[in-house]
Amino acid sequence: MTVSQVREKPEVKGASPLPRRGKSPFVKWVGEFGWRHLVAVAVLVFGLVPIVYVVSAAFNPNGTLSSTSLLPTSFGFGNFEKLFTDPNVPFGRWFLNSLVIAVPAAFISIFISSLAAYAFSRFRFRGRRPMLLFLLLIQMFPAFLSVVALYLIFGSIGEFYPVAGLNTKLGLMLVYMGGALGVSTWLMKGFFDTIPKELDEAATIDGATHAQIFFGMILPLAAPIIAISGILAFVGTMNDFILASLFLTDRPEMTLAVGLKTLTADNSPASYFGIFAAGTLLTSVLTVAVFMSLQRYIVSGLTGGAVKG
Repeated sequence: MTVSQVREKPEVKGASPLPRRGKSPFVKWVGEFGWRHLVAVAVLVFGLVPIVYVVSAAFNPNGTLSSTSLLPTSFGFGNFEKLFTDPNVPFGRWFLNSLVIAVPAAFISIFISSLAAYAFSRFRFRGRRPMLLFLLLIQMFPAFLSVVALYLIFGSIGEFYPVAGLNTKLGLMLVYMGGALGVSTWLMKGFFDTIPKELDEAATIDGATHAQIFFGMILPLAAPIIAISGILAFVGTMNDFILASLFLTDRPEMTLAVGLKTLTADNSPASYFGIFAAGTLLTSVLTVAVFMSLQRYIVSGLTGGAVKG
């Protein structure tokens, strides 16, 4: 007999192998799906706790930081009433200032970005790719790095043209519009690349100019990416604090972000904390409304703009 034959165990006729004890259904579910639910719950709690705290502070009648808790112990609308009646809190003026700056700045910046994206997508010219890479490169640096340069530039502009210098809405709008050629251009350029160029060629054969092709064909087809770029530009302008606090120093001329920050920077910030929370809650309503109204464009706009680079 060989060694292999000796080591072989004789098989018993009619015997079946012993069943292996597998994992319990609960352990198997935790290993495959349960940990994902735990991570989702942790992320949900992490994101909802600040929101619940702000809502609790907004409806807290005392309106102080020390009396605010995660779960409200009392309920009232006093902070919302003070938000519109307190002479030291011009909330309506701040809200109007933000809209006056954000809406035109977002509209003009998206218009400039769409023109640049159409040129980069449809035309071939010298320096095209280096310019695209340069636009991407400058977006890697945060905006506050240019604060000192912007302060000096618009301080000098204000000496000759006071309407567009420091502490003016027009000056702040020019700064926002100057940063239009950035991420929005890349998103729009990627979306324009997905639109067949045969449409342009057919329109050109029919005698259409580049302007007619852009406004009559490309823009209607690019509605999703224009919507998502408009949302990003509008929300970014509404929530900006660094540049707005640099350009707007007079209290009546402040935007919402800067004005609400002053409520917690006064000598007695605790007494205004409830009003601050109520103001932030009302401000978020506009942002949520914009997102909900353009929700059907968000997914298609982002995914469509990411197909080609």
